[in-house]
Amino acid sequence: MKTVAGIQKRWILNMVSVICAVIVLAVAIVSVAFSYYYYSNMESGLVAKAKTTTDFFGTYISQSYNDYYQSCITFAKTFEEKNRMELQFVSATGKIVASSYGQWAGRAPSTTDLEQAIDSKQIRVFTGINPQTGEHIMAVSSPMIYTNGEVIGVLRYVTSLRLVDHQIAFCIAIAIAAGLIVLLLVIFNGKFFIRSIVEPVGEITATAKRIASGSYGVQIQKKYDDEIGELADTINDMSLKIGQTEKMQTEFISSVSHELRTPLTAITGWGETLMLSEPLNPAEVRRGITTILKESRRLTSMVEELLEFTRIQDGRFTLNVEKCDLRAEFEDTVFMYGSRLQQEGIALEYLDNDDDFPEVRCDPARLRQVFLNILDNAAKHGGDGKKIDASIHAEENQVVVRIRDYGPGIPEQELPHVKLKFYKGSSKARGSGIGLAVCDEIVSMHGGSLNIENAQGGGCMVTVRLPIGNG
Repeated sequence: MKTVAGIQKRWILNMVSVICAVIVLAVAIVSVAFSYYYYSNMESGLVAKAKTTTDFFGTYISQSYNDYYQSCITFAKTFEEKNRMELQFVSATGKIVASSYGQWAGRAPSTTDLEQAIDSKQIRVFTGINPQTGEHIMAVSSPMIYTNGEVIGVLRYVTSLRLVDHQIAFCIAIAIAAGLIVLLLVIFNGKFFIRSIVEPVGEITATAKRIASGSYGVQIQKKYDDEIGELADTINDMSLKIGQTEKMQTEFISSVSHELRTPLTAITGWGETLMLSEPLNPAEVRRGITTILKESRRLTSMVEELLEFTRIQDGRFTLNVEKCDLRAEFEDTVFMYGSRLQQEGIALEYLDNDDDFPEVRCDPARLRQVFLNILDNAAKHGGDGKKIDASIHAEENQVVVRIRDYGPGIPEQELPHVKLKFYKGSSKARGSGIGLAVCDEIVSMHGGSLNIENAQGGGCMVTVRLPIGNG
């Protein structure tokens, strides 16, 4: 999978390279630490040994030159640690006087410790390659000082570092092996972790592609309660909402097609009837023209509603704000619509009150549209109750409009969706399903709220709250 390869490549380049750098640094630190530990311990031991031996010669051995040389030879012959190191007695001129290896007159040592010890009259140490043998050695030179302060010779311990170097190399090898094991564990764990991310992401990607291709409503199986699980939940929710929106759009198109067909059929039918009927009956003509006008107004209302909705969708929906008497606007709407409802046998009761209203900055035409739409919905969906109550009053620096019908109400499961665009629910009443969405947008643009709930005792209550101080 391309995604897997891409993530693994980035992980290797980033994480593994960093881990390798850390391991190399750790191995280098371990190498230096072990080298310092072994070399410093060996150096301390040789320096202490050289000082003790030098002090012994200075305290117990005769100070004549002959006695000194004889004592050196005797001490070198009886040196017990000749298997681990070489003991040398070197003259002040740099020649070997005695050696535990039996070379009494060998070549003069050429390392720097000997000359430094003679010049400084202090113990000096050399660690490095022996120029004569090419071997890695450590040499400690301690000056032998005569009673007159003259350096008559140098006691020198020389030991090979081969075993120490092997020991250090062994420790470094262990450190490298441990680092490689850690690296392998990190790579193994990293691949497992990446797989635990990539596989769900791959499934999510595949499902997202299915959603993009039109399979709305499909769900992803949630495997983890983490960010991946949260992403799966989000896409599942998106899929459901897209599926619901698609369904509502389909229903909306079907509903609008039906809503448009019905008045168009009536207009076309009456038009053909009036054109072909001879002689024309005045009553029949009046009835036909009345029907045509009524259905034409209904078509106009539907088209205006659709245009309003498209303006909202495109962001072209604007308000013409001015100061107005909102109470008077609401009363005019109620009385105008009440006479129309009276013909359908529905009583619209205006619950008057004596509240004083200040002028409110708003778009009166848009709010009148909201009031008419809510009253129309109350008549269509709650007209069976034959009664609608309408009221307006001031409440906590707000204008509160309430419109209640006495119909069957709205099923509880549909209440959260009634303001969604295209949503019609289980209602069989005519309508496009976007009227309340437009109303909610208008009220929101005024800084208010539109709430729909079932009223106590039956029916539906719509409450519109608008701020009095809205500027």
